Amino acid sequence: MTQPAYHVPALLPQTVEALDIKPDGIYIDATYGGGGHSRAIVEHLSPAGHLYGFDQDDEAVAGAMNDDRFTIVYSNFRFMANFMRFYGVESVDGVLADLGVSFHHFDDPDRGFSFRWSGNLDMRMNRRARHSAADLLAQRSEDELARAFTLLGELKQGRRIAAAIVKRRSEGNPVTTVEQLLEVCRPMINPAREKKELAQIFQALRIEVNGELDALASMLNQALALLRPGGRLAVITYHSLEDRLVKNFMRTGNLEGERKTDFYGRTIAPLRMLTSKPIVADDEEIENNPRSRSAKLRVAEKL
Repeated sequence: MTQPAYHVPALLPQTVEALDIKPDGIYIDATYGGGGHSRAIVEHLSPAGHLYGFDQDDEAVAGAMNDDRFTIVYSNFRFMANFMRFYGVESVDGVLADLGVSFHHFDDPDRGFSFRWSGNLDMRMNRRARHSAADLLAQRSEDELARAFTLLGELKQGRRIAAAIVKRRSEGNPVTTVEQLLEVCRPMINPAREKKELAQIFQALRIEVNGELDALASMLNQALALLRPGGRLAVITYHSLEDRLVKNFMRTGNLEGERKTDFYGRTIAPLRMLTSKPIVADDEEIENNPRSRSAKLRVAEKL
């Protein structure tokens, strides 16, 4: 099956297998993107089955596939339950979320997602959103920026980077472009780890601009409520913050990973984890799609 250039889906056959697709089932692809996973799911559906695909990017929605078994929803997946009520869907057989950023976003200089290109610092998944990365750097306090870089980017020098950005803007020279951000950050980066640490800086900004962790937490809770018993939840993560949330939720049914027990000390959990360890790409897939290297697929079944 030929995939569009917009995005090459990671772990495609493993994900389809994990969902255990029923031909007449109802499914949600919470992250439509280039439609690779969605097309594969729809191929397994009968005329009675249906897939709802969510995406907040206008270009992804404009390029969505045309199939009677598919509905594209122009929205962030944090509103999944509301839209399912709108479409009269009370429960579903499976929910998929591939949390990776599409190639299209990384490779488009106008979007500002990558340090490889010159351009404005935008980073909005939804271009209708009010605040860009440049707005965030211009308006947030030093403490708020330090928190983002330290917690979301997992950077030891997060506080120093935040201080340098605030100092620069106090001098009337705010950071609004990729080039300016690199100019500020490079003196505080280990040259031997430059690509990794720059990626962490851009990751922190992207997560903060798009409220990604809050949206993920909301989606997981809604997915659990929507899944019928025996339904599958499959999530592909790309960094430790996402993976930790997903692992905690699948193991315990809550985002904190708090183990709850009944009177006899038996663990109470609404999901059964089907992957003791995450499913990862093999060497062949990594060679054909290097960005799949960091992909981790976790799967759980609702009890």
